[in-house]
Amino acid sequence: MSTVQISASDVNKLRQQTGAGMMDCKKALIEANGDFEAAIDYLRKKGAKVAASRQDRDSNEGVVIAKTTSDGKKGVIIELNCETDFVAKNADFIAFGESVADVAVSQAPTSLEALKLLEINGVKIADLLLDQTGKIGEKIDVSKYETVEAEKVVAYIHGNYRLGVLVGLTQAVDGADDAGKDVAMQIAAMNPVAIDKADVDARTIERELEIAKEQIRAEGKPEEMVEKIAQGKLNKFYKESTLLNQEFVKDSSKNIAQFLDSVSKGLTVTVFKRVQLGA
Repeated sequence: MSTVQISASDVNKLRQQTGAGMMDCKKALIEANGDFEAAIDYLRKKGAKVAASRQDRDSNEGVVIAKTTSDGKKGVIIELNCETDFVAKNADFIAFGESVADVAVSQAPTSLEALKLLEINGVKIADLLLDQTGKIGEKIDVSKYETVEAEKVVAYIHGNYRLGVLVGLTQAVDGADDAGKDVAMQIAAMNPVAIDKADVDARTIERELEIAKEQIRAEGKPEEMVEKIAQGKLNKFYKESTLLNQEFVKDSSKNIAQFLDSVSKGLTVTVFKRVQLGA
């Protein structure tokens, strides 16, 4: 049993350092005989135990945060998950997500695993996730990390941190920020499967054609017409499901390719990423 006297100021100091609850901090200092480093280790170990005991819990709530570098050449999206909407709306939780995204933007890790090994204020993100789990009492984790590089990258967050989009454009011209945001909003709303027809994978095309053919046969059309009608349905799929061919939501007289070309000749999308919370 510790004989060290633990003052309220000591407890408060540890709480400020770790964000853990007052009673948890007091217990940690008692267990560590007043040693702050040992008390922090104690709290982390407690967090690790909580994390291990909650691995079977669903953490489909949280925040999606998209950011770009100051020069607009690179962008990142991270998804930070928790278990409840209550925690997801907490300002401290959102701020933690922002800090993870800031590190991702500034240090450009090559993978989610590499991101978790980076540090915030001298502590690895992986350890901070365990600390958050111990402090909050819910499973906390970064589940997605996406990056985009282009001449101009625009980030957009939709629906109170529930969906994030990055759009890579070919030109960093006047109007590119506004145009990129419009395109990002289009992606958020319409969820295209690819940028253009040529970017749709062969398996998706095969599936769409097969579905179309079965529908046509079910309608009793002659077999010699099936292939031609199926190609027509595939073209409709391209128009509805590939970004550049989609009708622009804000101006139905243009598709996205035409809209971008009207902003600047030759302006187009080279890449996009869309991350939806829990999807």
